[in-house]
Amino acid sequence: MTEDQQHLQTLTDIKRIMERSSRFISLSGLSGVSAGLCALVGAWLARVWLVAYYERWDSTGVYNDADYADLKVKLIVTALVVMAAAITGGLFFTWRRARRNNLPIWDVTTRKVLINLCIPLAAGGAFAAGLLYNHMEAVVAPTCLVFYGLALVNASKYTLPELRYLGVLEVLLGIGNLFLLRKGLYFWAVGFGVLHIIYGIAMWLKYERKGSIQ
Repeated sequence: MTEDQQHLQTLTDIKRIMERSSRFISLSGLSGVSAGLCALVGAWLARVWLVAYYERWDSTGVYNDADYADLKVKLIVTALVVMAAAITGGLFFTWRRARRNNLPIWDVTTRKVLINLCIPLAAGGAFAAGLLYNHMEAVVAPTCLVFYGLALVNASKYTLPELRYLGVLEVLLGIGNLFLLRKGLYFWAVGFGVLHIIYGIAMWLKYERKGSIQ
């Protein structure tokens, strides 16, 4: 190895050390794939509940408060279960990648990622809860997409920069959903399902297929 090559290798090593200390680079692309699959399963199940509800409504022609309340509970429970499954899968694949690369899973950078992610998510969750309280269910889906996208953009400063693009797409999808309010389930399936899978596969191919930790 020539002296110039040694200097180049040294600079490369320094760059990697600096990135490890300033960015959370253990985020696994498989986390995105697992979250997307969970979202698609949840969207399918939600559609089953919705179709059954509207079939009963069409057959009787009478609005039933009890049936509507039951539908809301099923949809909320489904959303919570999907979120829990997605988080569990994300934590597992991220922990596995960090372990393989001998990187810490919890440090100052991890805390920065979580703080910047959770503030917009908490605001969005409170906003969505207010919409449900005021019987404005149709606006919940675009609200979740927009706030989730903003959370990803905010957290991308301390992790993989590509996360920013996913966040921007989620925001744009949520804005588009505002003009097609009754199609929220389909926008959710695309935003939380399809986009996550595409993003996860792209990140796995770029950073993990050859064991890269750049």
